[in-house]
Amino acid sequence: MTEPTNAPLQPMPEDWQRALAVVAHPDDLEYGCSAAVAAWTDAGRHVAYVLTSRGEAGIDTVDPAICGPLREREQRASAAVVGVESVEFLDHQDGVIEYGPALRRDIAAAIRRHRTELVITLNHRDTWGGVAWNTPDHVAVGRATLDAAADAGNRWIFPELIEQGLQPWNGVRWVAVAGSASPTHAADATPGLERAVRSLLEHRTYIEALTDEDPETYVRGFLTANANAAAERFGGRPAVTFELFGR
Repeated sequence: MTEPTNAPLQPMPEDWQRALAVVAHPDDLEYGCSAAVAAWTDAGRHVAYVLTSRGEAGIDTVDPAICGPLREREQRASAAVVGVESVEFLDHQDGVIEYGPALRRDIAAAIRRHRTELVITLNHRDTWGGVAWNTPDHVAVGRATLDAAADAGNRWIFPELIEQGLQPWNGVRWVAVAGSASPTHAADATPGLERAVRSLLEHRTYIEALTDEDPETYVRGFLTANANAAAERFGGRPAVTFELFGR
């Protein structure tokens, strides 16, 4: 049953130590949930990032051969701002990432490598709240991540991973979807919001191509507005929202 849109958001679970965030492109997490990540790493939790592409097709004025390495550097710098040291790239082709066994296998392998309790991804539905069309890459990666959380624990799916030394991992307890129009849970954005702003600003090349507005004004306005929009359903506190799927 669908939750009423004004239902209070529940706090995100706190009884975990390791999380893996899996998204399609550099900056997806910074637009989606880095204020929460900053608070989690402050608390001593380990968070790792997996990017299925390098975002090489994301800037019209920059050739992909130059853009990919540039956006990788910006992503690593961005992750460091919020306490994330492990950033991996799976090298699927930006813009044409395909949902299917190959993508599920690569994500399941990452989950087995990191042996995480919480998996985070981005909105996997066709639209952003029925207002704007989502990209095929986001849809494919979000859906594949939800499936890979189960694949990671099944030794008979992708048995070649065992041959590579990646034993099944059944320890994923939740998949949290950021950017969902149907959130169920939230994390307080206040402790990590300033670092979230700095983290997104590390993607300066992309932001400067995206908008003529001053980058810091644009970033601060976007992240603050999103966090404040969730406050009414989270006890008045600015928040990062998630749709939480238990396993």
